Amino acid sequence: MILVFVLVLVTILAILGTAHWYVWRRLIRDTTAARSRWRRAGTVLFIAGPLLAVGALVGVQAGLPHTLAGVVAWPGYLWLAVFLYLFLGVVAGEVVRPLLSRLLARRSAPVPATVGADSPVPPVPEPAAGPEIAAGPEVPAGPGAISRRVFVSRVAGGAAAAVALGTVGAGTYGVLNGPGIKRITVPLAKLPRSAHGLRIAVVSDVHLGPVLGSRFCRRVVDTINSTQPDLIAVVGDLIDGEVDDLADSVEPMRGLRSRLGTFFVTGNHEYISGVEPWVAKVQELGMRPLRNARVELSGFDLAGVDDVAGSSEGLGPDFEATLRDRDPSRAVVLLSHQPVTIHDAARNGVDLQLSGHTHGGQMWPGNYIAELANPTNAGLEQYGDTQLYVSRGAGAWGPPVRVGAPSDITVVELASRQA
Repeated sequence: MILVFVLVLVTILAILGTAHWYVWRRLIRDTTAARSRWRRAGTVLFIAGPLLAVGALVGVQAGLPHTLAGVVAWPGYLWLAVFLYLFLGVVAGEVVRPLLSRLLARRSAPVPATVGADSPVPPVPEPAAGPEIAAGPEVPAGPGAISRRVFVSRVAGGAAAAVALGTVGAGTYGVLNGPGIKRITVPLAKLPRSAHGLRIAVVSDVHLGPVLGSRFCRRVVDTINSTQPDLIAVVGDLIDGEVDDLADSVEPMRGLRSRLGTFFVTGNHEYISGVEPWVAKVQELGMRPLRNARVELSGFDLAGVDDVAGSSEGLGPDFEATLRDRDPSRAVVLLSHQPVTIHDAARNGVDLQLSGHTHGGQMWPGNYIAELANPTNAGLEQYGDTQLYVSRGAGAWGPPVRVGAPSDITVVELASRQA
């Protein structure tokens, strides 16, 4: 088992190392003069960036103090995001480079003089004696001029860098500016007329930790409260870190307000960070954990299961314990962090499952990977008689960046078919 882990780790590091060398070669080596300060600075960046990224990924687990972990996490995670789009931009540039080179070659080619039928052809002068001088478009025209190859490399590399920085900058602003509000209406066949129009604010994947702290948490809380929900559902991955480090970061959650209260289910990151202390903490903050449990509300049952990550600890989702002895004529809404439990939910007669976990892929093209790993990446879908809604989440894991998957807090309005 250890050997397999080591082999996987070595393979991943080899792939990342090769990718960094490739991007460095295109962006730094091909665009700068040897031993210039620009090449030295670019090389230092391509060494420091991945080292900071490793520090960001393993800092907390390696025992770095929370404050220091935050100092490392910001540049490290942002480097990961920037490098992703630098790599994609450089790969796309491989198509543009030869086209641009051919265009420049055509524009720089000499135009032959038109010679009439009766005009004498001017003699071609013999080259002066002396050392052979290489000719051609790759040779600089004079002091300070650059070859066509370097010019093309700078244009392609500059475009890739501009797109990468612009994309990550916009994606970071989108996260730090806080989640938007999404509203959907979900009809439930068993919902009585008395519960028609009940609004559930669904918030998932806030990921408070070394990067997103109390200020971001306050913004999330204010956004939730502005919707004036009847009920708040926190469907996992609230944090990334231990209770002692993040007590101040989660404190604003105490200010959540709704008519029927706030309910909480665990996500995989609660298990990574210490599930029992966090369950106790959210209770102290005024949330009600639903750990394979169910509560009867006016008009429907609200149930919640532990995250599948708990299965390795003998916990995890237990649908039998959660739904036993319930009145099957009542609608049941299930809170479950990961969408993969939808098939168990459908088999057990759940009417609506509310989930998160996927982040909608967070950064394109991550959405394609998320779609392969989950039955639903984001939005509302039907599975037999059971509906599944997956939120993209309010925060971000790793890089505080979202591209093509904006963060959201979703207000789910339940509708009775009898209304």
